[in-house]
Amino acid sequence: MCLVGSTRLTHSTCGTHWMLFGRRWCLRAFVLAAITAGVASVLNFSAESSARAAEKDAPAAKSTEWASFRNGFDLLGIAHSPLPEKLVKLWEFPTGEMVVSTAAIVDGRVYVASLSGKLFCLDRKTGKEIWSYRSITDPDPKSFAPGFKAAPTVTADTVYIGDEDGVFHAVTRATGKVRWTAKSGAEIVSAATCYQDKVLFGSHDNILYCLHIADGKLAWKFETQGPVNCTPAIVGNRTFVTGCDEHLRVINIDSGKEETDIHLATYLIASPAVVNEILYVGTYASEVVAVDWQAKKKLWAFKDPDREFPYHSCAAVTADRVIVGGRDKRLHCLDRKTGKQIWFKETKGKVDSSPVVVGNRVFVGSEDGNVYGLNLEDGKEIWKFSAGKSISASPAVAEGCLIIGSETSDGFVYCFGAAPK
Repeated sequence: MCLVGSTRLTHSTCGTHWMLFGRRWCLRAFVLAAITAGVASVLNFSAESSARAAEKDAPAAKSTEWASFRNGFDLLGIAHSPLPEKLVKLWEFPTGEMVVSTAAIVDGRVYVASLSGKLFCLDRKTGKEIWSYRSITDPDPKSFAPGFKAAPTVTADTVYIGDEDGVFHAVTRATGKVRWTAKSGAEIVSAATCYQDKVLFGSHDNILYCLHIADGKLAWKFETQGPVNCTPAIVGNRTFVTGCDEHLRVINIDSGKEETDIHLATYLIASPAVVNEILYVGTYASEVVAVDWQAKKKLWAFKDPDREFPYHSCAAVTADRVIVGGRDKRLHCLDRKTGKQIWFKETKGKVDSSPVVVGNRVFVGSEDGNVYGLNLEDGKEIWKFSAGKSISASPAVAEGCLIIGSETSDGFVYCFGAAPK
C-alpha cells in the first residue's frame, strides 16, 4: 500500500480499533499509546558531529535513479529508466524479516529497509551487502530493534528514514554510520522529503516535522488532529499534509504556516500525487479523487460500482491516466481528466502496493504474492513473478532494474532486469 513510505498499514491507524499483528505489536501498542498521550508534541534530539554544509546534502536526482518513495517531489510514481522487454530475476537478498516499504536505487547501490530494524545498502549488480545499519545501538542481536515501515530517501551523502518507535535517522550514505537522530512521539511510516536545507516527514503523533538536514535540529513543526501517514509532496515552496483528521492542508515550507485547509470528510492512508494545482489520491471512503487545492474544490471522484473498499495504494499519474491499487483486489486505471475507469486488473489479493509506470507498462505487487507487469494501454498482463507471500511493498525502477521486497519470513528483496549475456 502506500502508507507513505511504507506500503502496508499494519493496523487501522485512523480508526477506533487496531488490528495488530506479529510479535512486536500487542504490548508495545499500549505502551506507545501512553507515551504518545504525554509527549506527542515533544521532539528530542541526539546528534553526532556533522560539520558538513547543508548544501552538500542536496537530493540525489539523476534521471535514471529512484532516490525516494515515489521518485520525486510530486510523488507521481513514474520511472525515468527503461526496463528490458523481458525481465528475469537477477538476485534475491534476505533481510531477516518482512519488507513493506519501497527501496531506493542510486549510483549502483540499492537501499532497502525491513521490519527487522535494519537498513541495508546492497550492490545493485550482485545483491551483495555493502553495509547495514540497525535502528538501535545495542550490539546484542537478541535485543529488539524497532522496524522500518517507511521507505528510505537518499541524497548526495545521506539516507533518511524513520522507524516504528518514532526515531528519525540520518545515516551516512557511504559508510552506514549514523549522522544524527531525532525523536518524534510515535511511529513514523512517512518517507522523508528533502527541500533545500531541510527534511520533512510526518509522524503518528499528529505532527508534520521540518528539520535542518545539517544537524537534525527542529526548523518548525505543524500539528494536525490525527496521525500523519503521508509522505510530503512538494509544489514550489508548499507541501501537503493528509492523514487521519480528514483534512488536506497546504503548508508553506519556508514559514511552517498553514495556507489552505480543505475538509475531505474521510481520512487518508495514501500519499497524494500532485500535478501543479491538482492532487490525486485514494481515500478510506472507497473513492479516488482529484482535488484542485488552489480552488479548494473536488474535480471528480471515482467509486467502483461493484465494490466498496478503501485505498491504501498511492496513485501513479501520467499525462492522461491515474493508476491506483485498491483493497477490492483490483488495479484501476482512470482517465485523468474525468475520473472514468478505462480498465481494471483483477488480482486475488488486496493491492496495497503503489504502482509504477515504466514507459508503456505498469508494475505493481499484490497480497496474492505476485508482482504484475501490465500493458498501460489496456491492462493486459504481460509479465508476472510469484514470490509465494504477500507483496505490499511498491516497486522501485532505476538503472535498468526493478527492485521490490516481499513479506516472506526471510524478507526477500528481488532484483529483476535483463538476462546476463
